[in-house]
Amino acid sequence: MALRTRYSGGFGVSAIALAAAAFMLPMAAQAQTAPAKEGAGEGAGEAAAEEGIVVTGIRAAITSSAAQKRLNTSIVEVISAEDLGKLPDMSIAESLSRLPGFTTQRLDGRANVASIRGLGPDFTTTLLNGREQVSINNNRGVELDQYPAELLNGATVYKTPDAMLIGQALGGTVDMKTIRPLAYGRTSTVITARGEINSLKQLNPDISRKGYRVNVFHVGQNADKTIGWAIGYARMQSPIQEQRWNAWGYPDLNATTKVIGGAKPYVKSNELKRDGLMGVLEFEPNDRFHTTFDGYWSKFNDKQRLRGIELPLQWSGAQLQPGFTTQNGLVTAGRYNGVEAVMRNDVVNRDAEIFAVGNNTRFKATDTLTFEVDLSYSKVTRTEQNLEIYLGTGRGGGVGATDSLGFTMPASGGVITFAPTLNYADPALFTITDPQGWNSCGGTVPNCQDGFINRPRVTDRLKAIRLQAIKSLGGFFDTVTVGANYSDRRKQLIDEGFVLTNKNYPASPAVPSSYLFAPVSLGFIGIPGMVSFDSWRYYNDGNYKLTSEALWTPSRLTNSYVVREKVLTGYIQGNILSGGLKGNVGVQIVHTNQSADGYRAYNPGSGTISNAISDGDKYTNVLPSLNLSYEIAPETMVRFAAARVLARARMDRLNPGVSASFNLANNVPGANINRSPWSGTVGNAKLRPLLANSVDLALERYFGKGGYVSAGAFYKQLDGWVYRQDNLFDFTGTPTPGNVTPTFNQGIVSQWLNGTRKGKMFGFEVSGSLPFATFSEGLDGFGVLASASYSESEVREGNSPPISIPGLSSWVINGTAYYEKNGFQVRASARYRSKFLAEVSGLSLARELQMAAGETIVDAQIGYTFQSGSLEGLGILLQGTNLTNAPFKTFLNNDERQVRDFQRYGRNLMLGVTYKF
Repeated sequence: MALRTRYSGGFGVSAIALAAAAFMLPMAAQAQTAPAKEGAGEGAGEAAAEEGIVVTGIRAAITSSAAQKRLNTSIVEVISAEDLGKLPDMSIAESLSRLPGFTTQRLDGRANVASIRGLGPDFTTTLLNGREQVSINNNRGVELDQYPAELLNGATVYKTPDAMLIGQALGGTVDMKTIRPLAYGRTSTVITARGEINSLKQLNPDISRKGYRVNVFHVGQNADKTIGWAIGYARMQSPIQEQRWNAWGYPDLNATTKVIGGAKPYVKSNELKRDGLMGVLEFEPNDRFHTTFDGYWSKFNDKQRLRGIELPLQWSGAQLQPGFTTQNGLVTAGRYNGVEAVMRNDVVNRDAEIFAVGNNTRFKATDTLTFEVDLSYSKVTRTEQNLEIYLGTGRGGGVGATDSLGFTMPASGGVITFAPTLNYADPALFTITDPQGWNSCGGTVPNCQDGFINRPRVTDRLKAIRLQAIKSLGGFFDTVTVGANYSDRRKQLIDEGFVLTNKNYPASPAVPSSYLFAPVSLGFIGIPGMVSFDSWRYYNDGNYKLTSEALWTPSRLTNSYVVREKVLTGYIQGNILSGGLKGNVGVQIVHTNQSADGYRAYNPGSGTISNAISDGDKYTNVLPSLNLSYEIAPETMVRFAAARVLARARMDRLNPGVSASFNLANNVPGANINRSPWSGTVGNAKLRPLLANSVDLALERYFGKGGYVSAGAFYKQLDGWVYRQDNLFDFTGTPTPGNVTPTFNQGIVSQWLNGTRKGKMFGFEVSGSLPFATFSEGLDGFGVLASASYSESEVREGNSPPISIPGLSSWVINGTAYYEKNGFQVRASARYRSKFLAEVSGLSLARELQMAAGETIVDAQIGYTFQSGSLEGLGILLQGTNLTNAPFKTFLNNDERQVRDFQRYGRNLMLGVTYKF
């Protein structure tokens, strides 16, 4: 029989996971995309023997993990719930971030998107029960914090693919799992309630620093164990407080010295609400027929209030005064006169809804032939309102009161502190206006931007069907699987933005007293207070006129797109079982039909001109794969894997949108490509995936109960890289100013294209689990888990020097120390990643890449579960995250003193109770 167990803990499991496959052991028989009794073969009896044993807690999970890692043929990592509805961290993202070679980037203080072996979310795929998931962001990277940890039973991270894995990716594939009630085998109910508080004080008056989490989970079966069901509900209201320093940049003061160009510091408070619902229904009347229906729904609301002051400095009319100090080419202290501040009371309301449903049916036609069909549908919608409201001392630049603003930078860089001379808490001085004259509404209304609102909308829909047949052979190839998967995906982004002009324009009215709050402190940057008011209510009360920025800014149209992908994947895989040799070999043939809709748009000076465009392509890729595992000595295994893998292009790069520019001076008879009237920036709906050949080698040694050490290395040869290049483009059909007839229809554009220069990635990983009882029974209950990984890359855009790959940290190190015995549980964990290229939000929510500094995150928890008596089943748990209050920091010009973003989130503490019966 096949050795691979797709939806069980029977994959190779890293014991570095905080809680590895305790519940997943009995689930091998319930695999949705694998034969009914996968996992049989050498050592399978050990797992089968444990099917009737209830295993919970850290130690049982780690022991089971090591056993299943030894049995597996692929190179994977797994986390699993220690008990029903109990993953060890506050989110599935945080649990995953403890696996070897796996890191997450924080957003608003919480783990969010994933990088695997140095390859960021653009190069990874996320599945739920083996089915590819849609995403709420503008591209493919799934934001893992959208999925309540309380409703998931674990996750498998594939580092090496096999032919049966739909959704394999260049970096790796994350497969989240929900429970299978018949495999769980008993009736249980768990209720959990927890309170949460952030260690920073309440930074804004309209968002609390306190929150809560509640969830209920029930699993049951009928008396004959032929029908099983599970249902879970989780509600979260999580507080986040943030002190954020943001720099515009660091321009040249002179040939040798840089200086701060402008700053945007603020205090930010989040109230993150999430409701999640999960349901599973299983029917297995006999050993030949099995069907499972599962559904998942979550609704996510992120309410944010941001209050701060934008301070235009070198990039403005402000003047740096003599007497400033410099250090190593950077101005570190000084004073600017003539600073015209822009006070901001901003609001973000982000709503997302995810719905996913699937059915898997397996029929065993004969003792050696099984058929399987899997149907799935998922959809996500996201709406966002990103509101900016401005106050100032006068309408337009050079009007109103200005500040003489002193500033001091820490020696190591970081948050610059200021010494103001204005009273920023005075509502009579700072009124509703456009302080800097940032917009003229297309030249029709001077100084019209009293605020702005970005309102992007995303819908992402994916439906798929999978058919496969599994034949038992009983020879060198124990089984062979033949199948096909067809998926149809449609993703749309509508990018809208509106200038807000107060209805009292051109007056600059004071904020009505009925909307005012007490001043908010910006003491962390040296400003004791600023005007604070309920800007969301003021906006909704109809005090602004909205004017679409698309009327004069073509990018509002060219950023919008619809991308469609229809993918047919055929595959065959043989599962090897011969003595000490186990593994699989197979191939996928992937045919893609991709198309996209967008806009050609530009502004000749009289407003945006546009027309709709469509483009696309069809292509086929062949992806072979091989995984081998050989026991060279008792409890010692060597693994080898090789595969060809792909990562599809980002959605925003498949957008065919054309930002065109037409130069009337070049529209003359005899115009040619060297003097064309046309130029522009273009996407590319014909982009091909990024392909790579990968090789992995690993050595593992097992000992004691749950002890092991593992060392491995990997190498990936990339066929190219996608980057902007100069390219010839045909502008035929693009509107022209005054509808003049072009004398030449081609031009040179900057376009996303597949590069042909090969690149490479390589690295190594070591991990281990050490239960101290291995050395002495007196140390029973104590143990440590640890891992370290190193990754490096060499990727070039043409003949340029090597670039940094987004998401790649050269070093990733994790460690956990724990004690668990007689109901007591204590653990402390730390995870470190070195600096990396992060994707962050820029102007008008555009995503941009910035280098992020290395960070170390420390979490801990302590708990007790009553083992007997009237309180049996009651557990008490105290958790703390980010205990060292580690900031998230990005910087510019490869100089960590030149901080772009400095975000400090505080510590989150959670206290709660769980009752299981």
